[in-house]
Amino acid sequence: MRLDKFLKVSRIIKRRTIAKEIADNGRIEVNNSLAKASTNLEEGDIVSIQFGNKLLVVKVLELNSSTKKEDAQNMFEIIEEKRI
Repeated sequence: MRLDKFLKVSRIIKRRTIAKEIADNGRIEVNNSLAKASTNLEEGDIVSIQFGNKLLVVKVLELNSSTKKEDAQNMFEIIEEKRI
């Protein structure tokens, strides 16, 4: 699954266009490598996202093409969340 689609479906980022923009600005890493919006994700990947002064690190648990709001939390596990 594409990185931008995962971020939208899991509701980490509300819109796919914003996820693409953040990735294109070099603020997302997958497994410690700079990622593009089209980066292919697999279960077990570690995704680091920098939101301004906040860093969010999550582990991909499930890849669903669509999900209900209640089930979106099951797609990832928060490993680290800190202010930088």
